Amino acid sequence: MPYKVFSYCNYACLFILSALCVLPLIHVLAISLSSSAAATGNIVTFWPVHFTFEAYTETLGNSNFLHALWIGIKRVVLGTSLSMLLVVLAAYPLSKEETRFQGRTFYAWLFVFTMLFHAGLIPTYLVVKGTGLMNTIWALVLPGAVSIWNLILMLNFFRAIPKELEEAALMDGASHLRILFTIYLPISMPAVATLSLFAMVTHWNAWFDGMIYLSNASDYPISTFLRSIIVSENFSVLGLTEDEIKNISPRTVKASQVFIGALPILLVYPFLQRYFVKGVILGSVKE
Repeated sequence: MPYKVFSYCNYACLFILSALCVLPLIHVLAISLSSSAAATGNIVTFWPVHFTFEAYTETLGNSNFLHALWIGIKRVVLGTSLSMLLVVLAAYPLSKEETRFQGRTFYAWLFVFTMLFHAGLIPTYLVVKGTGLMNTIWALVLPGAVSIWNLILMLNFFRAIPKELEEAALMDGASHLRILFTIYLPISMPAVATLSLFAMVTHWNAWFDGMIYLSNASDYPISTFLRSIIVSENFSVLGLTEDEIKNISPRTVKASQVFIGALPILLVYPFLQRYFVKGVILGSVKE
């Protein structure tokens, strides 16, 4: 009986938490599909009032928004691919024992040190500027290419793989690169999918680096673009004239852009969700 009561309470709490996460998104969707008058009058809750696609027509017909969306997708693909490549290449040697990789402990603590003590915004900005990365997509990708937290998770996941598999491959004459890409990576797909999801969400939601490293608003990725419109209410990045700005509803256009901006991650997550729990659990246990 106590277990059933606990289960019901647990399900109720999970339902409330799920509703708190989903209802704001439903509210944004309802506003984006409502008329300008209904949105401005604050009478929209969780169902569209005077249903219309006007906001989406305005958003998807805006070349500046589509360009920002394309830059955001390009950043996610490039940043996630580079990040996972570097994390995997670094985690493989660091997963070996000290007897097999001398200096392994020193290098591992060197990585951990950078996670605990960060140089700060100004030194990072000076490095990006000094290396000529300003106003390029590399300024958004390279500074955070190696996530130490992801590296630690991947390192511990590699340690859980039986050593006999590597020893058998070495006896057959396989190189370490071949062992990594033909044995370790296929086995580590849950961890790779989980860390890829972390990297994708990080790059997709990042907006601050776009503001400080990109001087031209036309080069903004989607998150920085949306921030300029929603927080700063800078509608000039949309490329609209004053008359066009007066004729649109800021609330419905903002809502449509927010929903479209969140849609790619919402579409990708279900395909990686089955790996998520397994990847985090196995990658966080050290044997």
